[in-house]
Amino acid sequence: MLEKCLGAQRARRIHRTFRHCKVTILCLFLTVVVLRGTIGAGKFGTPEQDFIDIRDHFYSHKRAEAYRVLEEVQATSSSGADSSTTNYNAFDFYKILVDEEGDDEKHDPDEPYSLGAKISNWDEQRSRWLKENPNYPNFIKPNKPRVLLVTGSSPKPCENPVGDHYLLKSIKNKIDYCRLHGIEVFYNMALLDAEMAGFWAKLPLIRKLLLSHPEVEFLWWMDSDALFTDMSFEVPWKRYKDYNLVMHGGNEMVYDQKNWIGLNTGSFLLRNCQWSLDILDAWAPMGPKGKIREEAGKVLTRELKGRPVFEADDQSAMVYLLAKHKDKWGDKVYLENEYYLHGYWGILVDKYEEMIENHHPGLGDHRWPLVTHFVGCKPCGKFGDYPVERCLKQMDRAFNFGDNQILQIYGFTHKSLGSRRVKRTRQVKDELSLLHPGFRAVKVSSS
Repeated sequence: MLEKCLGAQRARRIHRTFRHCKVTILCLFLTVVVLRGTIGAGKFGTPEQDFIDIRDHFYSHKRAEAYRVLEEVQATSSSGADSSTTNYNAFDFYKILVDEEGDDEKHDPDEPYSLGAKISNWDEQRSRWLKENPNYPNFIKPNKPRVLLVTGSSPKPCENPVGDHYLLKSIKNKIDYCRLHGIEVFYNMALLDAEMAGFWAKLPLIRKLLLSHPEVEFLWWMDSDALFTDMSFEVPWKRYKDYNLVMHGGNEMVYDQKNWIGLNTGSFLLRNCQWSLDILDAWAPMGPKGKIREEAGKVLTRELKGRPVFEADDQSAMVYLLAKHKDKWGDKVYLENEYYLHGYWGILVDKYEEMIENHHPGLGDHRWPLVTHFVGCKPCGKFGDYPVERCLKQMDRAFNFGDNQILQIYGFTHKSLGSRRVKRTRQVKDELSLLHPGFRAVKVSSS
């Protein structure tokens, strides 16, 4: 009929077109079947989803592969992992803080304790070393000794978790001060002598550092609970040219009254010399824990004014040593009270706002203390001598008080002494001349 209506030639062309269409449709069907068998059917088995899968297979292969890997990881985690193994709060970290069984040699309480082998010619050894190593002078410029600030904390985490945060603030504060004044820092977390734990742990460390660093002229010990609160105050080193030990205290309270708080050993300066090794040797015998320390505590309580009954501590032992042997040690000891090498926090922190209003950094004394020492707070332990809330709030205030002197160099300040947050100041000021001279010479332009 098509031939009669359209003609024989046109009818053949139409039949040929239909045959081509059939072949094309068949090929398309076979292609879809092959692809479905190769990459899998769509999620719902619909042509639309098949099209999406095919497109992703050809054009988004990498993304699909990454997604597949993530799905496998998630499936593995959900099926094989206990949440307690990935939750830091739920993990008992004492499992990995088990001390190894040691065979530490116990000190015989009937034998005098010693920090180490007796050294009697340290001045000669050190002088020779300094001559042989001119690149490491013990004075970095006239009247400016090379100083090593030493501090530290227990090798174990704090019993109170927040204590580690305050230890971090404390070392940040010390690093800031030392960086500005050209002082080196040594932070210790190792108990070098198990017999000298607690108050006394500093003595073996100090002795070791004096011998290991002959280039250091003064070692500055500072407790972890003491903060620098006057960032611009420079220690009057020239004043101590004839002295070997500098502590905050008073001559009358130590030598006349024999008061157990006549000086403080939480922050002191010790020259690197034979005299210092000798006084460490004389200081240490009251320190070994156990019977020796307990018996020595009784002697100190009996001999010193106002001392409570407790085991021997390094501060009381130093007062006792100086008062009893003033003729031997007194001429080389400087008891400083013109500025706060140690400042008791209880009489200082509440006055910070008054200091800001009426005074300025660089004074170091009661008007703007060099050091604020949080004696008795013990944020790293479970119990202290003062209410926890009061200690932590005041430690934050002291840290921010010192930190503001750093932040203002860069155009910031804490919103208040009790706030962790900071705000911008109107302009960058270096009124305290704390920045490095080379940095100060660079002119900063604001766009």
